[in-house]
Amino acid sequence: MYEQLIVVKVGTNVMKNKNNKIVIPILRNLVSQISELYEENIMTILVSSGSSIAGKEMLGKSKIKDKSIRRQVYSSIGQPRMMLMYHNLFKEYGINCAQVLPTKRDFQPGVHRDNMVNCYNGLLEEEVIPIANEDDAVSVTNSMFSDNDEMASLIAKLMKADKLIILTDIDGVYSGHPDDESSELIEEVEHDQDMQEYIQENKKGEGEGRGGMQSKINMAQRSAKNNIETYIANGTKENIILDIVRGKDFIGTKIIKKNNLD
Repeated sequence: MYEQLIVVKVGTNVMKNKNNKIVIPILRNLVSQISELYEENIMTILVSSGSSIAGKEMLGKSKIKDKSIRRQVYSSIGQPRMMLMYHNLFKEYGINCAQVLPTKRDFQPGVHRDNMVNCYNGLLEEEVIPIANEDDAVSVTNSMFSDNDEMASLIAKLMKADKLIILTDIDGVYSGHPDDESSELIEEVEHDQDMQEYIQENKKGEGEGRGGMQSKINMAQRSAKNNIETYIANGTKENIILDIVRGKDFIGTKIIKKNNLD
């Protein structure tokens, strides 16, 4: 049995360049870190965005005017491509990976949730890395997560993860816009702290993704409230996951439960 279970969520902005192309070396860096933890008996559930941008890269400009249908089409095309990339990268380390495509309703109490837990536990028991993404091909309106940040938080709670690491393309939560020289990185945030004054200046475009800093903070605070160590950090940094899991100093934001300070 594994010693620790962590959930790592990687956002669209982490894995794409300014031309909206998937950057394989970034994915390789993430897989390398997860594989190193794997050898230390620390298992990871990877919540990966990117399917829509991967599909758009393949298909090009769509003729579909409806935004929801266009996202469904891009995601349907991009999902197998994303999984093939992850399959090939994990294969370099002799590790198997698997795809899980939940919808929000699967987290409601009942058979669907029980089946999902059994699936995750079975994969982890077989030492397979689960890769989760919302089933964007069929998830619309009421069945949608707000974004993959919400899904990562729900998975971390459901599977009683030790840590949740939310990776974005900036170092964490700032006191203002990250590009402003006067802005400072906020290293710790309490689970019930009002962050609205910072979040308003912190938003960045996510391309075909849906998440922003507002969601990351909300979901991180929710997870911290559930006693899960939670972090927001820059996924493009070489050893960011390893540094967090090993308790090393890292550049980022840690979300803490207030009563842990008492």
